[in-house]
Amino acid sequence: MGISILKIQNGISKFILGVLAIFTTLVLFEMSTFYYENYVTVNRAFNWGSLLLALLFVGVAGYFLVKISNRNKKLNWALLLVMLGIFMIVATSWILVVPKTQLSDFGNFWTRVPGLQHGAKLYRTDNDYFSRFAYQSGYMVYVLGVVKIFGYHIFAIQFLNVIYQALILLFTYLLAVKIFENIKVARLAVLLLMIDLDWFALNSQASNQYLGSLCYLLTFYLIMQDKLWAYILSGVTLTIGCLIRPIGPVIVAGIVVFAILYTMFEKNKFNYRKPLKILLSLLIYLALFSLAGWGIKASGLNAYGLSNYDPEWKFVTGLNYQSNGTYSPDMDRLIDASKPRKVMSKEEKAALHQEINYLNKNNKWLSLFINKVGGLWSQRTMATNFTGYNQNHSAKTVDRIDYLAYVGSIILIIFSWIGSFSLFKTKFSNNIYLLLLPMLAFAAAQLLIEVQGRYRIEFLPVIAILASLGLYQFFIKKDV
Repeated sequence: MGISILKIQNGISKFILGVLAIFTTLVLFEMSTFYYENYVTVNRAFNWGSLLLALLFVGVAGYFLVKISNRNKKLNWALLLVMLGIFMIVATSWILVVPKTQLSDFGNFWTRVPGLQHGAKLYRTDNDYFSRFAYQSGYMVYVLGVVKIFGYHIFAIQFLNVIYQALILLFTYLLAVKIFENIKVARLAVLLLMIDLDWFALNSQASNQYLGSLCYLLTFYLIMQDKLWAYILSGVTLTIGCLIRPIGPVIVAGIVVFAILYTMFEKNKFNYRKPLKILLSLLIYLALFSLAGWGIKASGLNAYGLSNYDPEWKFVTGLNYQSNGTYSPDMDRLIDASKPRKVMSKEEKAALHQEINYLNKNNKWLSLFINKVGGLWSQRTMATNFTGYNQNHSAKTVDRIDYLAYVGSIILIIFSWIGSFSLFKTKFSNNIYLLLLPMLAFAAAQLLIEVQGRYRIEFLPVIAILASLGLYQFFIKKDV
């Protein structure tokens, strides 16, 4: 029985790695297509020169990070702290040079603070932003808390984002060590993520993605400790993550599948203790999240708590073939805050049926899904677009900054593709599936709902860990 369980577990693992390899291959193909269509024949000297220099820099920096001994713990930590220090200097410089203007959804959080402080309501009708998407109230509480402590200064939000980003790099490092037991791979993961402007550019905005991402990574790390206190604490960090960045369902789904596949049977024996501890973590999360929803209602901030009062919208945009499942100005026709939610809900449901009928009639489901994978994982995150950088810089400068940001994504995509295939011949802990399963669940869910390039930011640390393994393959023979 033990042998059969092991065979089943190994078969499932290979299947997951196969799905991952197909996924990264599709992402690479879509990236290559996007690059060919947008950059190959435009500004060729700058574009190709910048890409080659970036790859050269990664190669040289990676070589030295691998050559430096990992036997001295103090040296390992000193090197990591130097890397984090360099990143914080660069990231802080970025928020100092870009406009302080808060754009798009980020402006919804920041610009409403003064009114709320003087007794204004978070929304006027049942079809306003914060009534339709009440689940955003968690981050609104965070913003109000920061303003309460530091005053109405956007720099406080921005610098806290930088701190969260540095901590994300730290836990990316720790997770890589936990999975591969290889400090040099962990160093490369930090390197590849810290140079990706497509990842860190949103620190200038009141973005919930960095604190949310940090909480999810911390949750994964705590679960990997396999200690009762860590499981209890992971329930708390998971709750905070879901309150700040509401992508909890895919995270929870990944954790549940991981618990069933990799903790219920260990060393060919049934193990009930570890799954029960993970269940305890999830029960703590459910209790705390429900309590937080009740608290939001009781405080009077939002009568809808932390619910999604407009479930149709994400599907209407996500299944729109003409926009490849992304938000577009054409979709504005469905937004009319002056109309009651019941009226708009009917209109959105009718629009949703139209989108589904179009996909069925024209057999466009597969092509839509492929295009959405490209839009979410292969193209620019558009993070630099949300900084308002074009307000005080020339179009040429903006184009170059946008491209340099994308170069970081290109490098991650190339090496994560190599890394995904390297997993078939590399020894690693089953803990890697605690990262891969939520990411794949997120990728699958996004096939049906609205996508934006920046939505992948939470999972770029996972991509960076895969990419670090891919990059490490070039130094293995020289790593003596």
